[in-house]
Amino acid sequence: MEYEEPKFFHVMQYAAAADGDVIDMVSGNPDWEPPAALREALREYADLPPADFQYPPSEGLRELREVIAERNGVDSDRVVVTNGTGEANYLAMARALDRNAGDEALLTDPVYPYYPGKTHLLGGEPTLVPTARDGGLDVDAMRAAASEDTALIVLNTPNNPTGAVYDLDAIREVVSIAEAVDALVVVDEVYDRFDLSGSFESALAIDSDRVIVTSGFSKSMAITGFRVGYGIFPEAHVDDAKTRHMLVNVAGARPSQYAVHNALVETPPEYYAKSRDLLADRVDAFTSALDAAGAEYSRPEGAFYVLARFDGFPGTMANVKRLVDEAGVAGMPGEAFGTARDEWIRFALVTPRATEAAERLADYFAGGAPDQR
Repeated sequence: MEYEEPKFFHVMQYAAAADGDVIDMVSGNPDWEPPAALREALREYADLPPADFQYPPSEGLRELREVIAERNGVDSDRVVVTNGTGEANYLAMARALDRNAGDEALLTDPVYPYYPGKTHLLGGEPTLVPTARDGGLDVDAMRAAASEDTALIVLNTPNNPTGAVYDLDAIREVVSIAEAVDALVVVDEVYDRFDLSGSFESALAIDSDRVIVTSGFSKSMAITGFRVGYGIFPEAHVDDAKTRHMLVNVAGARPSQYAVHNALVETPPEYYAKSRDLLADRVDAFTSALDAAGAEYSRPEGAFYVLARFDGFPGTMANVKRLVDEAGVAGMPGEAFGTARDEWIRFALVTPRATEAAERLADYFAGGAPDQR
């Protein structure tokens, strides 16, 4: 089987090769400082004895799993530390599709592109299910799409790319749908620290053995290069997830886990509040400039992405490249996220130049939409 290269890399490579100054609003790499305790832990690690430079436990350092478990109100035996949230999602989706309960995965539309990619990788068939206009869950659409062939439902809240924060009661209804068709529900909560609405509730609050919650620290601690994520699995599925993790990776990186553990214990809530406040200010500035550009946009309730639609300028790969060349702003084409927002372009606000980027867009579209090509 041949696999398609993710469009993220294609756009980033195109922007990097551009002649002029281009503001990167493609990647979700936070631009702020990681926790001070994380840097301190890395310095300490260099002086640890040789035993600490060997394999950690495959499922993750015990002390890290215990802190994750305590903060989520679960038993530490249910926690598997993974190479980023991406691997946690892979393990969770594999567990759902390996049960001989069908090969269909229901994914919300618009969708984070790696979900359908992983579904294909695992031999499943993705089905895109429409969301509400604001990006929220459409429970009726999910119910209509579910069938005896549905083995997996994947949700992401706060959502990439819409910024929607899913209502817990809506998630609970989706879990009931999953129970009726023998499916598992994977809820990716990697943006939980970036709830700008104050309404986020973890799916772990739902008492069901159908729910697998995944998350990680790449975004919340601004350490995308450290690759520390985790999955919280029901007891019936955790051993299979641990085995697959061991076969694929053996274990994760010990220094990263050590540093994240220390940061989790030592970092005050103010660190996360500061990054939320920074993002909220960027949302205000960016959307104000989009107003000046005459754009339609979705104001995020969480995460750090804005979807925008410019009249007469659909979110195709060709038009995204035009913005790189002619406006000096790199975003992601809406067509990369499914069918629901293929007229839109997604912008990541994790750059100190977010306001400047919006002003460039406003200037570019000031005279009306450029001729389509």
